[in-house]
Amino acid sequence: MMLSRRRFLSIAAAASALSGSAHAETWQGHAFGAEVSITIRGERAQAQQVLVEARKVLRDIEALFSLFDTNSALSHLNRDGVLNAPGLDFLAVMRASDRAYRLTDGLFDPSVQRLWQVLAQGHNPAEYFDTIGWDRVQFDARQVTLGVGQALTFNGIAQGYATDQVSEVLIAHGFSDVLVNIGEHRGIGGAWRLGVQDPEHGLLGTRTLHNGAIATSSPQATPIGHNGHIIQRNARPHWSTVSVEAPSATLADSLSTAMVLAPREQIHEIKQGSDVTRVTLVDFDGNLITL
Repeated sequence: MMLSRRRFLSIAAAASALSGSAHAETWQGHAFGAEVSITIRGERAQAQQVLVEARKVLRDIEALFSLFDTNSALSHLNRDGVLNAPGLDFLAVMRASDRAYRLTDGLFDPSVQRLWQVLAQGHNPAEYFDTIGWDRVQFDARQVTLGVGQALTFNGIAQGYATDQVSEVLIAHGFSDVLVNIGEHRGIGGAWRLGVQDPEHGLLGTRTLHNGAIATSSPQATPIGHNGHIIQRNARPHWSTVSVEAPSATLADSLSTAMVLAPREQIHEIKQGSDVTRVTLVDFDGNLITL
């Protein structure tokens, strides 16, 4: 189970094209507590028009999953323990979370929010361990119901989902050369070159996206708990940084979150059992390993 959901944006935001000379229109803004950007190669007027729609999609998704907005669907769920008629986007993230939970044997678990809160406040988390357990969350198209005392956070998957949904808007409008960065990156066409950076050891290499996504997690980006790491039962981070490449940013985001806590053998098994194309690991000595 993963406690830290915060992203260290260790895929450098400054992306450069390896090929192509078309005009690039870039929008930069703020969402999910981080700087975000959308870069489109193509005709300027058309790109500016579709960016309006893409930004609305981004705002709508952020409004669903915000932990700071008391009116968000997630805040209502955490407060009331139940959410009626969750809607297509909310249900899609629930289903993607369920898949990640099963792929990682429970390392990815959005039900850690209550524990995250008490740790952030500097309190003893022991009495809140019993609130954790995605298997206690019930959901279908009609209703989402939490177990007693539970609260959810989707900070380890919502950014990836937003990245995918914005990308799909651009694809639907015929754009075939796009880089979307909503905390995670998804490239369409390309090539798009991104830097892999660890918060402790700096820039360690580059990755090139064509048609796929990459997401990165680092537990040292937001240190809370003993020895600068997140405490969650007996789980401890195995890696300083993990980057996951996959067809969708939703999958890459959730699995990078979980793999920080997984030994190398389990990461290999998760990769084999999913659509992941490559995993980049950085250990605490700064060694880079590619699976």
